Amino acid sequence: MRSLLGTRSVARAAALAAVLSACRDQPAASTGPVIPPLPDPPRSEATGTLAVDAAPASVGATAAFKPERVTGEGGAMGTHLAFAAYTTPAVDAVKARAAFDAAIAEIRRIEALMTTWRPDSEISRINAAAGRSAVTVSDETLAIVKDSIHTSEISEGTFDITFETLHGLWKFDEDRDPHPPAEKDVKARLAFVGYRNIKVDEAAKTVMLTKEQTRIGLGGIAKGYAVDRAAAVLEKAGLQSFFVQAGGDLYARGKKPDGTEWQAGIRDPRGPEKKWFALLPLSDHAFSTAGDYERSYVVGQKRYHHILDPRTGFPATACRSVTIWAPTALVADEIDDAVFILGPEKGLRLVESLEGVGAVIVDAKNNVWVSKRLQGKLAVVGVPSDGL
Repeated sequence: MRSLLGTRSVARAAALAAVLSACRDQPAASTGPVIPPLPDPPRSEATGTLAVDAAPASVGATAAFKPERVTGEGGAMGTHLAFAAYTTPAVDAVKARAAFDAAIAEIRRIEALMTTWRPDSEISRINAAAGRSAVTVSDETLAIVKDSIHTSEISEGTFDITFETLHGLWKFDEDRDPHPPAEKDVKARLAFVGYRNIKVDEAAKTVMLTKEQTRIGLGGIAKGYAVDRAAAVLEKAGLQSFFVQAGGDLYARGKKPDGTEWQAGIRDPRGPEKKWFALLPLSDHAFSTAGDYERSYVVGQKRYHHILDPRTGFPATACRSVTIWAPTALVADEIDDAVFILGPEKGLRLVESLEGVGAVIVDAKNNVWVSKRLQGKLAVVGVPSDGL
């Protein structure tokens, strides 16, 4: 289970099975979402334009503005980035694409700050000084580490950025090795896992790891933060209806020109890659899924996957997938793994305690649980497939 910037980010990319009906002409990455082929908005028979713009202009009047859907893509944080937006009278397609480029640059800036794949990043410097000294960090990194500790506290330690201490024991990525590590090796590392080994000095703006063997990684939170920052860039550019997606983390702003919300599909955990069992409308909300079906292998009729319980050092077993609906991508990103590990009952209690957060859970027995805030909003279009 590496940092974002390695393993967890790629997993989230595969976890989101189908996303955002407004973007179906965009090529999908092999690990990214698949767009549900939903109908276009109603069109005028006479002109073929969107129905919202179909009223004829009076003679001599200026033609009505017709929003244009603009898409873009890129790469950062080890995952595929996708954007879609509708133009406005003040922001044309050229300006929209320039805004996408600025959003990608912002995501890459955050990656450089928080990755563990570069020795000069702030997180790498914290790890290098573990057990010896505190490291001065930027306000952003300090805030994200503090938020991580808070989430650990409210989730019984199931979200814990010191999971990086286990790096190298489990191999689910390009180094894939379908041989679980020995229990004794996991226990040896587990002694140094724990968010209480992180000390933050707000006045000095420093972070220190109290044990030399402890390491941190922001793979469960930094990508969500980056999506939020990218959305802020697009808003500043004047866009009012758009989505930003980084792998399986996405944020949607506003509604489409026909008045409908953006829509995301929840993948069937045991079904084909492009099959979803439920659809969830999105407007000014984020969406993130954690699932056990990507970056996994089966040995002896038992599935092993990348979502490790930091309390045991082994893959969590209570759920098959957890989808979080939240006001920000940061919250969705950090909560989905915690709920996955806690299981449906404790997980839903955590979800209901957080303002504006909802969840859809497929548990280990293939039962579907829906939080109160999503009841009546979620459209169930199928039954999750069963299987190992």
